[in-house]
Amino acid sequence: MPQTAVVEYKDYQITKEAPVDSSFIRFLAPYGSVLKSSMGKVIGFSTEGLSLKQPESTIGNFMADAMKQQAEKHFNQKVDAAFVNYGGVRSNISKGKLTVGMIFELMPFDNLIVLQKLSGKVLMQLLDKIAVDVNGGWPMAGITMEIKDKKATHVLVNGQALNTTNIYIVANSDYVANGGNDCAMLKGIAQMNKGILLRDALIEYVSWLTANGKSIDAKIENRTTNVN
Repeated sequence: MPQTAVVEYKDYQITKEAPVDSSFIRFLAPYGSVLKSSMGKVIGFSTEGLSLKQPESTIGNFMADAMKQQAEKHFNQKVDAAFVNYGGVRSNISKGKLTVGMIFELMPFDNLIVLQKLSGKVLMQLLDKIAVDVNGGWPMAGITMEIKDKKATHVLVNGQALNTTNIYIVANSDYVANGGNDCAMLKGIAQMNKGILLRDALIEYVSWLTANGKSIDAKIENRTTNVN
């Protein structure tokens, strides 16, 4: 007869009264110093600050513009539209200095930028999903639309009416492209992947703006409007 294994465990609480392992602290100290220095590096400055809201926001426009520009750069091709799922934006950007650490707080996930060739029909399905997400509206670039009765209407792609028979090059995170956030319409569609993290793309975009004498700011441009 095989013996039955017994698993036992004990919970330990970490409190202020817990003994300190000074040797372990000394071991970690050099790594902590390097991390602190890296995360504290100033890469930009925001004169107004950026915040998140629906259907459109300043931080959303900033992030979507960054994704679109960086996707075009790294994939070396024209991108029709770029999306950042609303729930993936985890912070705001305060007025003042912008550090690497703040970008990590904004985008803590290791999401990759991927491109997909979407038919206009599938793109419309994605936009309809975005129209009903929470209060409606995701950060996006290259597209303008209205939300009416929880449906995407008056959709323009690069200033032209969306054509359901056209093929559009769309940048998204691998999470969304793989069907995450209830985007099943994208799952199974071939992806182009260069291994570019969205977080790294944001850092690169901020550094590019700063090098060109621009602050880290964005405006509401009526990319998405709710007409209900």
